[in-house]
Amino acid sequence: MYMTKAYAMRTEVALPFQETLERVRSALQEQGFGVLTEVDVRATMREKLGAEFRDYAILGACNPPLSRRALEADLEAGLVLPCNVVVYGEGDRTVVTIADPETMMSTLGKPGLDAVARKARGRLEKVIASLGS
Repeated sequence: MYMTKAYAMRTEVALPFQETLERVRSALQEQGFGVLTEVDVRATMREKLGAEFRDYAILGACNPPLSRRALEADLEAGLVLPCNVVVYGEGDRTVVTIADPETMMSTLGKPGLDAVARKARGRLEKVIASLGS
């Protein structure tokens, strides 16, 4: 099931968390995105707070050519880079949500970023679509 919200694209898949996470990394790579950062929220909660939490990862995905174009158009674009991707377990399914670059970039109010954001969104939509449901 693929759906969009005003700020994100989301899908649920009938796969275990770890397998979905690997598929997300691979799909991002196929669309020209590298993963610059990865936060294992479950491990962080355990280590820092001694608390248990569900499987939950935050990936900071970057497409270098698109990021360069965005930063050349407006140095403040770094405030909304990289693109955040959230993967978490939900019962026997895994949810993948990707922040909509068009929404994120629009907060900067720079028309020069529109084309870059559209291109990034198109690639990220392909990532979501490739995961199936």
